[in-house]
Amino acid sequence: MMKLNALWSLLAAILIIANCGAEDWTPLWKSYAAAFMDNQIRVIDHDAADRTTSEGQAYAMFFALVANDRSRFDGLLHWTEVNLASGDLATHLPAWSWGHGPNDKWGVLDSNSASDADVWMAYTLLQAGKAWNEPHYASLGTALAKRIAAEEVVQIPGFGTALLPGARGFHKGDSYRLNASYLPLQLFIWLGHEIPDGPWQQIAVQIPALVSGSAPQGFASDWVEVKPGKGFTPSPLGSYDAIRVYLWAGLLDLATPGRDTLLKALSGMARYLHNNPVPPSKVKPEGSIEDPKSPVGFSAALLPYLSALGEKNLADEQISRVRSEFNSKTGLYGNPAKYYDQNLTLFALGWRERQFWFDPQGNLKTSWKHD
Repeated sequence: MMKLNALWSLLAAILIIANCGAEDWTPLWKSYAAAFMDNQIRVIDHDAADRTTSEGQAYAMFFALVANDRSRFDGLLHWTEVNLASGDLATHLPAWSWGHGPNDKWGVLDSNSASDADVWMAYTLLQAGKAWNEPHYASLGTALAKRIAAEEVVQIPGFGTALLPGARGFHKGDSYRLNASYLPLQLFIWLGHEIPDGPWQQIAVQIPALVSGSAPQGFASDWVEVKPGKGFTPSPLGSYDAIRVYLWAGLLDLATPGRDTLLKALSGMARYLHNNPVPPSKVKPEGSIEDPKSPVGFSAALLPYLSALGEKNLADEQISRVRSEFNSKTGLYGNPAKYYDQNLTLFALGWRERQFWFDPQGNLKTSWKHD
């Protein structure tokens, strides 16, 4: 009997180990935190001179909420507010870049904002306020959203309400430079419900048209220029920014208004994958491929998109590639593991494993809080 019990214990241990391998999201989050955060809880991009961006902080706050990791959430928020927002997110948009600067000093490298990070941060703070019943998060999220509306939102004649990529440098004369990857539709729909007197619903209405205009052959572009009366002019390439456009579209609930328009506008990537095993890292707007190779994060980012299109075989091919790049020693994806790849993978696998999802109104649901 003792031998039989020992055998069952061994089998149980084997099953536990097997279930903690590739695609297990919570260990991935913990491995990411161990590899890319210091004891101050700042997210470090080791391939960019150990800099920290508002994007990295915002994404990590979202993942901490999904993981019900409140202590790490608080650490991320505190570091961000002190170091990127002059001590007060309610009155200052966070600087987008912080790192090792001149005279061997660490600090803000570029005080301009990055509106995608700002929106993710405001959304996450508001959601955290509800999930953890913490009014301070909610009030801070509301204040940040109002700051975004005041400093990063414009009216473009002939187009409508738009989110500039930052507070400075994206509007010259009658030209507006926008970025579709800064516009996850679900976030703007929900902010429109939560803060109805803000510009969020008006921005949300324009997102499908902007994505369509920046993807003339079904491939998302990194940037798009908008001029009144002249329509959209996509940037020469779709690459590391553009991959997120497919990801955000794939994460939408089936019943979200505008979802079908977005997926149809982005059909070029699925067509390409019918004849190619790996997504390209650089694509021109007309569909010609500049670089057919891409890191593992690109394959991960396309999983929700391919699932949304009903392309099961293509999704299976990409998840096989993702699994093949899992490093059991680090608990991360890729060798060496890269900051951006891990973030794309955390989003994609978190959704795939139902650690989080969005309802038709863009409200966040998590495995631990979905009422």
